[in-house]
Amino acid sequence: MARRRSSLPNGEGLSLQDNSDGSEDITFHYWALFDGHAGSGAAVMASRLLHHHIALHLQEVMEILCTPNLLPPTCLDEEPINHLLSATSHRALSRAASLRGAAGAPGSPSTPPTRFFTEKKVSQESLVIGAIENAFKDMDTQIEKEKASFNISGGCTALMVACLQGKLYVGNAGDSRAIIIRAGEVYPMSAEFTPESERQRLQFLAYMQPQLLGNEFTHLEFPRRVQRKEVGKRMLYRDFTMSGWAYKTIEDDDLKFPLIYGEGKKESPYDRTVFIYLEKM
Repeated sequence: MARRRSSLPNGEGLSLQDNSDGSEDITFHYWALFDGHAGSGAAVMASRLLHHHIALHLQEVMEILCTPNLLPPTCLDEEPINHLLSATSHRALSRAASLRGAAGAPGSPSTPPTRFFTEKKVSQESLVIGAIENAFKDMDTQIEKEKASFNISGGCTALMVACLQGKLYVGNAGDSRAIIIRAGEVYPMSAEFTPESERQRLQFLAYMQPQLLGNEFTHLEFPRRVQRKEVGKRMLYRDFTMSGWAYKTIEDDDLKFPLIYGEGKKESPYDRTVFIYLEKM
């Protein structure tokens, strides 16, 4: 964590440069699983670069994380940063800016009390979570940007586990998940992202942007494919606003292929699972 990346090239040749500012170190342990589909290119790329994206984002808040019991300051000095493919300068966070009573901060002597506003308390753990989430987003953006240039094939699921300052953080994208087995008990640590688990979000997007469906699909979900002979009859359905099922009268527009269909592939629930065995915790 005391090092920063000068670039994020595709695959081999990742260059890391040492900082010389005497900043503190943070050690974190990292494990990850990448399951490629329709080619291994995206999985290989993510396996080589995702942890560097995570380290880069953690470095931006490293001084805060190194200060026990310090709540993150709400506002930092403005500094333009390109997280994705350019070098990132180390953010110098002054101790004065770290103090909750800094000038201009809510509750400081120079700031009149506000009537309807209270500041949210942000934990240090949420900074780590945010760094991991942004790293996933940056990794996805980089794959999309370099897919054609470097002939990156397929896509992949991503499941990572990081141990930082005595806490375990789990992040995943796609149909992978992690569980902890402790004293014979199983504890879920993450959940898959599948068309079924993301059903309402996908249906809402299709409802708001119907042009994305190309007039070929319906955003409604039915227990099975609607047949033409069933037009005018009532069939079970659900929309993005619904977690349960109700009946609707079938119309011609309902004959389109459903955006969400079926229950996904049938496979062992442990095919894409990382097991974490904790002997002493």
